[in-house]
Amino acid sequence: MELLGLSLLGAGVGAGLVLIGAASGIGKLAAGAVEGIARQPEAAGKIQTAMLIAAALIEGVAFFALVVCLLIGGHARAIKEMSVSAPTAVEAAQH
Repeated sequence: MELLGLSLLGAGVGAGLVLIGAASGIGKLAAGAVEGIARQPEAAGKIQTAMLIAAALIEGVAFFALVVCLLIGGHARAIKEMSVSAPTAVEAAQH
């Protein structure tokens, strides 16, 4: 039971850190792009294109990490269910 709780806690903390990191990265990216466009308005098209590509890559990595965290939590539940339903070696030998 303790292992399940810790693994779910770890998956939840990991998912939270992923979302905080992605939000921070996209915020810094957007701030830099707006500042760059303010300094050179004629380069706005190139800056926006580069910003959108970078934002898409950040979102992709964040989504992948979030899925990994959720899968870890799901596997922890499955392992606990298997250990509860499966008899131990000692119990199997007694029957």
